[in-house]
Amino acid sequence: MRHTLIPLKVVFLLTIFCLTGNLSHAAVNPKPFVIPELKQWTGKEGSFIPGTDAKIVCTSSDSELLRIAHMFADDYQQMFGQTLSVTEGKAKAGDFILSLSTDKKLGKEGYAIKIADRVTLSAPTPTGLYWSTRTLLQIAEQTADHQLPQGIIRDYPDYPIRGFMIDCGRKFIPMPYLQDLVKIMAYYKMNALQVHLNDNGFKQFFGHDWDKTYAAFRLESDTYPGLAARDGFYTKKEFVDFQHQAAAQFVEIIPEIDIPAHSLAFAHYKPEIGSKEYGMDHLDLFKPETYEFADALFKEYLEGENPIFVGKRVHIGTDEYSNAKKDVEKFREFTDHYIRFVESFGKQAMVWGALTHAKGETPVKSENVIMNAWYNGYADPETMIKEGYRLISIPDGMVYLVPAAGYYYDYLNEPFLYNKWTPAHIGKAVFEEQHPAILGGMFAVWNDHVGNGISVKDIHHRVFPALQTLAVKMWTGAHTSLPYEAYNEKRAAISEAPGVNQMGRIGKSPALVYERATVAPGSTSDHPEIGYNYTVSFDITGADEKNGTELFRSANAVFYLTDPIRGMMGFARDGYLNTFPYKVNPGEKATVQIEGDNRSTTLKVNGKVIEKMDIQKIYFNAGKDSINYVRTLVFPLEKAGKFNSRIENLKVYNYCVSRQ
Repeated sequence: MRHTLIPLKVVFLLTIFCLTGNLSHAAVNPKPFVIPELKQWTGKEGSFIPGTDAKIVCTSSDSELLRIAHMFADDYQQMFGQTLSVTEGKAKAGDFILSLSTDKKLGKEGYAIKIADRVTLSAPTPTGLYWSTRTLLQIAEQTADHQLPQGIIRDYPDYPIRGFMIDCGRKFIPMPYLQDLVKIMAYYKMNALQVHLNDNGFKQFFGHDWDKTYAAFRLESDTYPGLAARDGFYTKKEFVDFQHQAAAQFVEIIPEIDIPAHSLAFAHYKPEIGSKEYGMDHLDLFKPETYEFADALFKEYLEGENPIFVGKRVHIGTDEYSNAKKDVEKFREFTDHYIRFVESFGKQAMVWGALTHAKGETPVKSENVIMNAWYNGYADPETMIKEGYRLISIPDGMVYLVPAAGYYYDYLNEPFLYNKWTPAHIGKAVFEEQHPAILGGMFAVWNDHVGNGISVKDIHHRVFPALQTLAVKMWTGAHTSLPYEAYNEKRAAISEAPGVNQMGRIGKSPALVYERATVAPGSTSDHPEIGYNYTVSFDITGADEKNGTELFRSANAVFYLTDPIRGMMGFARDGYLNTFPYKVNPGEKATVQIEGDNRSTTLKVNGKVIEKMDIQKIYFNAGKDSINYVRTLVFPLEKAGKFNSRIENLKVYNYCVSRQ
């Protein structure tokens, strides 16, 4: 066999080539993790790290461009503590450059980012440019020094409407939460929040008496003084301000007044418009007074140069009414009337799908009308498309949350949704991706069981992870590249939104996250609260305390040393008071431990379980009906109360110690 000798110089050069070639290949940056997933990524080598004197440089003096630059600067400072000045002119290495481009291929919400020795963000519209800043913040928050991998991003949504519907009728959702919810939606490029303003409980939980059944309308009314619910409503001014705040973050608020079913709040106010045949939660469609009432109500919020309903769309409800033969034509006439009534004020009308259920001859306007396609038995999507409606995909069997109800979902099946669902899937009907008649998707939370103990924090615990996953499926669509398991692991590194921590997270790995040797009465903490799962423990030397003495409070909850009624240890949130069968006597010393998760709150004293407040079944009508009563607590830490007892050795863990 003949051997060929290779000169050492050649061997050396080949070795260097192979090494540098391999290193070069390995250094190409993989696609950064973002929610929703980026559509296009061209990886380069190296990283961008913002300079200590980094600026945001705008390429023009366009007012929207400058506004978005300042919003980006504010969020960057809030998240990372670095102040970025906003200027016009020439950029240098280490700067961020914002510009409005003429790249029409990106569409109305698309954007491009070039990350090199400086970062250039561009988009054809202010909306796309704002979304590009959300992408950068998400990437930057995943590393300690907020570096960005060099490369090129081109990103755009599959569907123009990406939304969520929240039931504020059966449970009052405070405005500060709605404001945070909009920030979260914007951070994940969700752009439509449907606010369900009225609804009612089920009469079987109220003695089968419509007069006693809970019902609420949540918006201040001058036309009908006293119509707004006494246990919580939005003033006109705060609702207008809220819509403007959301629009500034490119999120549209879609107000919904649900008629002619789910309308008990209106029949309570004006009993003569309630249906004697189908129940007072149905409006009587054959009475002129019904139209007079609803016309005046809608008009109050729609008329004038500066209407209370600010956005371009208004939802009129129209779901789950009787389809008895004598009622169908009247229901269709009613639906058509309110579509046209809303349109007469320059708004686009939205409806719940009901026109297969209410099949008839009376024409109902379809041109330029958007239908929430929620159940195919009520509105067959293929038929509705043929009739001219444009659809929002919100299939009840896939994307309905009903907390603790025992039907639909308590938590959405996210692995299934991530792997199988897009807005093209409406129940069993499957359409081509990006079908022109399917505008997008929503998911919903329905607070069906009034009085079931569910808190806004419990709702958020269900909504936030679902929002992350469905943001992916409405923007990126069917073309996700990560397996669900990898996505699920990586998403833990991304926050809810700049300055938002409704989940009450402290720390990113299981640990003792906060402690104090002593807790002085009236002292404050850097942490407003800690969310599920947690353990809070402290040593107490008891003293005489008045009923209602607080240990800690936050904006959302109070933990009592002695509750206001029985003088026991307990907590209150969302109007619910839960007490343990325990109090610390004067002079008594004890070690107290509270553990909380998304199902229960447990009190231990000196290592012994006093009570585990798990989900409790409450029965009605001789056991025929029941609801699940939830006794959870996101533990307040913001401010200590004015107590006489001595509190020492406070420790807060971001996990349940008993499970370790």
